[in-house]
Amino acid sequence: MNLAEILLIAVGLAMDAFAVSLGAGTTGFINGPRPIFRLSFHFGLFQALMPILGWLAGSRVASLISSFDHWIAMGLLAFVGIRMIRSGLGHADEAGRADPSKGGTLVMLSVATSIDAFAVGLTLAMLQVQILYPSVVIGVVTAGLSLSALLLGNRLGETFGRRMEVIGGLILIGIGLRLVLAHLL
Repeated sequence: MNLAEILLIAVGLAMDAFAVSLGAGTTGFINGPRPIFRLSFHFGLFQALMPILGWLAGSRVASLISSFDHWIAMGLLAFVGIRMIRSGLGHADEAGRADPSKGGTLVMLSVATSIDAFAVGLTLAMLQVQILYPSVVIGVVTAGLSLSALLLGNRLGETFGRRMEVIGGLILIGIGLRLVLAHLL
């Protein structure tokens, strides 16, 4: 597998993380170097680790989780998306708003955006491709695209305020629905 093929896979896998980062950037929590680094680093890390886990698991686990992995991702994205929409509409006070770059929310988003990377790892194992190099490229591309989306999201959030948090929540729910529809159709 050459670098161009790996980059195409990496960009494809990073699109969910890019969209989630764009939405997260609008929340107002991601406005300094630490939260920006935390979110983009974790998205890149999970995207790099999941293909390795998929590669190690081989095809045996794929058949066990392929029937419901999209539902898990949709559930996680919908949960965070609904919280963002409620917050953006003013139904949550400042103390109740969840920082997407910390704690459970960060882990949920990282897992939800990297489940497809697990399947790619399974595929690469079946193709007998060494996993370390593609995994590093996938992680670096995801971290870079997430970083740029967070910065863009910050600007949109500053310009449009809490309305962007509602849009960000809708984007997360839309990504979840797209994952389910892609697997059902």
